[in-house]
Amino acid sequence: MARTRLIAALILTYVAFAMLLNSVGTVILQSISSFDVTKPQASTLEGFKDITIAVISFVTASYLPRIGLRRALIGALALAVAGCIIMPLFGSFNVARLHFAIVGAAFAIAKVVVYSMIGLVTDSPRKHASLTSLIEGMFMVGVLSSYWVFSAFIDPTGLRWLNAYWVLGAITALALALLLSAPVDEQSLHDGTDSAEGGGAAFARMLRLAALPLVLVFVLCAFVFVLIEQGIQSWLPTFNNEVLHLPAQMSVQAASLFAACLAIGRFGAGAVMARFDWYPVLNICLAALAALIILVLPLADGLPPGAIHNWRDAPIAAFLFPLIGIALAPIYPTIISVMLSAMPGRQHPPLMGLVVVFSALGGTTGSVITGQIFAHLDGRTAFTLMLVPTMILAGGLFLLRRRIAANDA
Repeated sequence: MARTRLIAALILTYVAFAMLLNSVGTVILQSISSFDVTKPQASTLEGFKDITIAVISFVTASYLPRIGLRRALIGALALAVAGCIIMPLFGSFNVARLHFAIVGAAFAIAKVVVYSMIGLVTDSPRKHASLTSLIEGMFMVGVLSSYWVFSAFIDPTGLRWLNAYWVLGAITALALALLLSAPVDEQSLHDGTDSAEGGGAAFARMLRLAALPLVLVFVLCAFVFVLIEQGIQSWLPTFNNEVLHLPAQMSVQAASLFAACLAIGRFGAGAVMARFDWYPVLNICLAALAALIILVLPLADGLPPGAIHNWRDAPIAAFLFPLIGIALAPIYPTIISVMLSAMPGRQHPPLMGLVVVFSALGGTTGSVITGQIFAHLDGRTAFTLMLVPTMILAGGLFLLRRRIAANDA
């Protein structure tokens, strides 16, 4: 029963942070109109979130087992609740920056804890991969839910959309209450050196881990993947609004289709990975991603601005482009599960700290580059150029497979 409550707490925690973190695309769109900021200014919201995630993860990941994973996650959830409260009370663009910095700091801790705890409630690589895919799938359910929660509060004028954060705060508080009722045995995450070594030694051990060729290739793959995912996800509402000419509310709702496809892909990934080797499956995913970009984006060319009031008026590209999410979905949880299954449990927290750091940097890089291309060229060009990191990721997966094989030999 305690194990079930802990798994439920981990899942709801990920759902809550999914809704908070991935509201950035909606907030970018609304900030441009509500707070009268430029696109490059709006793109900095991703930086306030991701740079904070990177810094906090890098500084704290090696210390979390000594602090206690459960205590750290309780603190992270409480901080996230506070971040939700300030948005509707003091809404402005600078407060939005502060909000994403607070949520980023909380998520930096939460992600390391959640992935480290997966090893505490599973007893085989296959079960580890299955639960990882489930949690990542529920993360995308949170992303999907976030779009619809915000769209319910969006009106043409005013700041009513900020009230969506009361809903997000309540969900986060529920995750906190559930975690408080779930005891956790963290003994397996410690080894004989944990109690003897100081904080500096723990940090140095994390840096030595980062220097391993296998880990370097792994974090490169994580960086490039998140660059692609966040570059698309953060700017898809704006793409729908400015390129496809959907109204703001429909632009946010249409972006939820991308999250829905990611959720479907991640739930399906668990069943697929149980039957097939991960490497050919992920290469098929990358090929499908490239094909969709090449075939679907031309459908966005030359669409005339017009009155679109319902989904019957929406262009076909609004429905086809989000299918990219199905191709992207299996990649991230699969490479993380493969790495964690190949490493001893005591190395999971520092390894996940490195993942969170490079994922955050990838998210910021993707959002800022996409925002700059949006501002200086156009939305179609910005998304078409995602073919470049897609090819880089294919090369990274090839190197990752070789390094894992060498490590197992």
